[in-house]
Amino acid sequence: METIRWHMSPAAIEQESFRRIEAECDLHRTLPAPYWRVARRLIHTTADISIADTLVFRHDPVTAGLAALRRKAPVFCDSQMLRSGISLPRLRGLHPAYGPEDLHCHIADPDVVERARALGQTRALCSAEKARPLLDGGIVLIGNAPLALARIARYILEDGIRPALVVGMPVGFVNVVESKQLLARCPVPQIVLEGRRGGSALAVTTLHAIMESA
Repeated sequence: METIRWHMSPAAIEQESFRRIEAECDLHRTLPAPYWRVARRLIHTTADISIADTLVFRHDPVTAGLAALRRKAPVFCDSQMLRSGISLPRLRGLHPAYGPEDLHCHIADPDVVERARALGQTRALCSAEKARPLLDGGIVLIGNAPLALARIARYILEDGIRPALVVGMPVGFVNVVESKQLLARCPVPQIVLEGRRGGSALAVTTLHAIMESA
């Protein structure tokens, strides 16, 4: 049995974690460094090397995401959990004027709740529809709601909306794979976990990992 190392600092724990990840995963030898930073963070968050096998980067998403953050692009989140996980100090390292008002989530807005009830739709779908004015040039983080991702993908394909970056990581069994496949058709920078895996923590981790490449 391995001995517990009681007196390691947080930095030392992270460094040792990264060393062990790179000992088990050869992708750091082949992926561009900005992409490997994202993959490594997702592995670190899940303690699962295999998650890197489903990670897809399209249309230079790290460069596009950093450029958007440096111009203080609005960030749309599909859940309050995801929104609350974003580090404002890290955002301010790229643009000092970032504030809570730049992180948007409409899932609990009274008008969204009422519209969802009236139409028999999910609040996530109605939230994405309310966010449409933010999407052109904005950053989209989806960690829960496949219908929100699918709606945004249709805005891209049908209306010419162009987010600066889409992190498409909804999780679940219904509409999840299909929404990611729809996003794959979109000519916008994107980072996706293919298949059914995802979640708020992974979407937030991806954004933070992008910032590491600044």
